[in-house]
Amino acid sequence: MGTAWNKYMRQPQTMIAVVVALMAQLIFCTVWMTAYDGVWDRIDQLPIAIVNEDGAAGERLEENLRAALPYRAVSASKEQALLLLDQRAVHLIVTIPEGYHRDLPAAGQAEKADQASKLHYTMNASNPQMTVSIMKAGVEQMTAQLYRQAAADIEMIHPVKGMNNQMIPMMLVLASYVGAMLMAMNLHQASQAIAGSLARWQHMGAGTAVTAGAAAFIAAVGTGLIVAFGGQMQGGIISFALFHFLTILTFMVFAQMFVALFGMAGMLMNMAVLSLQLVTSGTVVPRELLGDVYQWIGQLLPATYAVEGYMNLLFGGAGTEKAAGALGVILLAGVLLASIVPKGKRQDETREEARQLA
Repeated sequence: MGTAWNKYMRQPQTMIAVVVALMAQLIFCTVWMTAYDGVWDRIDQLPIAIVNEDGAAGERLEENLRAALPYRAVSASKEQALLLLDQRAVHLIVTIPEGYHRDLPAAGQAEKADQASKLHYTMNASNPQMTVSIMKAGVEQMTAQLYRQAAADIEMIHPVKGMNNQMIPMMLVLASYVGAMLMAMNLHQASQAIAGSLARWQHMGAGTAVTAGAAAFIAAVGTGLIVAFGGQMQGGIISFALFHFLTILTFMVFAQMFVALFGMAGMLMNMAVLSLQLVTSGTVVPRELLGDVYQWIGQLLPATYAVEGYMNLLFGGAGTEKAAGALGVILLAGVLLASIVPKGKRQDETREEARQLA
């Protein structure tokens, strides 16, 4: 047993394996514990819209709502508010209907409450479950503490059918980027094995063809599986498949960029990027509840825009074209950054890594 132990410990790959496992713990613990620290203290950063259709009579009520609710409220017309809700720029619309104050029952006339005008609430269910839960709690607080005589009238747009559908965006981000990481590592090792037999442009051309072909095939398989298991496709199967292809291709190029720049050490960078994307993409916790640093980092990572597009195409919503455009910019940036590695540096690193693996 001692001999076997010594032989294993003499191999550099053994210590590399231990270090990689340790780094996974360090990265995920550090990112998740710092990113989610103070989340509940930032509830007041969640945006809602108040629509006053009751004229001057509703202005006092609007002021009371702003003071009572723990959210960041903006005033808007009905059309503006619905557009913002569709884009997830706000998470709740509180509408004061025309004639609301006129129809309120007078003191001692509680039996007429059912005939009174009601505050109307509109939510977008195509959001992280935490967002929907927080908004529902706010509605309950509003009706119970401020206007007990007015029953809650809640309308949900873009409903999500079941927890299995709710979790699709996070599942796709996780599965797609982990797959992209593993593919980047194996393509890098394949390029090492044939480093001296092909010119640089041949490596780049073949790698691009393999990456694009794999992304198209994987996107088709993934889309088919989601449809087979009853996934929602509000935006249409073809549109979803094309966006899924763009996301996977961007993830692959993004992951390969770190390996091209830093060699196998780039896998540690990818591990950190995976952790950051799961935290900042808004699949579990609304991005507004994260600290400023993590919100800024999220704007630089592809998963943020992938989640936006997935939610729009799966459940409904506006802004898919903007999300696709952002992914396209990140894709091009990854290609350009990977291509700037000097030829001599790339070949020297390739020979050294091949020697270590031999």
